[in-house]
Amino acid sequence: MENIALVVGATGITGSNLAEELIAQGWTTYGLSRNPNTNIPGLYPIKADLMNEQNLDEALEGISPTHIYFTTWMRNDTEEENIRVNSMLVRNLLTVLSSKKSVKHVALVTGLKHYLGPFEAYAKEGVLPETPVREEHPRLPLPNFYYAQEDEVYKASERDGFTWSIHRPHTVVGYAVGNLMNIGTTLAVYASICKETGRKFIWPGSEAQWNGLSDVTDARVLAQQLVWASTTESAKNQAFNIANGDVFRWKWLWKRLADWFAIEAEGFDGTIKPLEKELENDHEIWAAIAEKYKLKEKNLDRLSSAWHTDLDLGRPLEVMCDMSKSRKLGFTAYVSTEDSFTDVFKRLRAENMIP
Repeated sequence: MENIALVVGATGITGSNLAEELIAQGWTTYGLSRNPNTNIPGLYPIKADLMNEQNLDEALEGISPTHIYFTTWMRNDTEEENIRVNSMLVRNLLTVLSSKKSVKHVALVTGLKHYLGPFEAYAKEGVLPETPVREEHPRLPLPNFYYAQEDEVYKASERDGFTWSIHRPHTVVGYAVGNLMNIGTTLAVYASICKETGRKFIWPGSEAQWNGLSDVTDARVLAQQLVWASTTESAKNQAFNIANGDVFRWKWLWKRLADWFAIEAEGFDGTIKPLEKELENDHEIWAAIAEKYKLKEKNLDRLSSAWHTDLDLGRPLEVMCDMSKSRKLGFTAYVSTEDSFTDVFKRLRAENMIP
């Protein structure tokens, strides 16, 4: 039977890299989003609103996917609203597809907030997980939209008989433009501004993140795990952490990233210096840089997601994943974290997104 993939959120960092991986493996691949991705050769774009069942039904008419990859979410002001909206997105899609009876597997991408909870939980209330985090850790007794999304998948699986997998990446590093959560592009833009203005590449985060062990997830490795779990019998109906396979300390990597741009790095000096505040007055500077070097994107907000980088780098604890579970089942993809970042920088430069 032909594998027909529907990538939900195909414009995002995870979805776009996944679409490229599926197409490279010969899958018929559709990409669903509100603003379709037309930049990936071989991807069939679908414009649809996940909050509107009728619109979804019309957009998916004539399309009977065998594999669903759900890689998107919507940011809201409260976790309660996150739960309401993001569970609806999953529920609406699976309800619309239920009558087709074509779906064999649904893969859902969430993240380490599964273990950490919202920022307030570990930053203010002192609820800290044991690290490295493992898939068998119980859910926290806190509101969490990841749990709500998982529950929608479980309910639909019981109704429709498909298998599922849950994927929990750490900070995702990869090429994408206009994405809500993109530490690679955000740091590339910040470094480019530092180089142009002569500013130092100042560490924006916490002491715990600066000195502690960490890991991240290359979007290409995440894509490989998504395809692996959806086509490997022993991986069905399970949750998996996913990270690059190495660990590092930011106090080592920060200087390496600065060296790539030939700029001066400045480490943690006792105070957190949020990147969002550092960049808040740089819109005109970036527009001037884009004009000078004839770059494709003049809008800083289309490239930088400093708020999310600040959340990751400002954590008051070290965080890393245990990768034993999928390793034991045969998933062995690995990439160096330094390469994850520099590969993004190289592609951004090649695509004329940074000088």
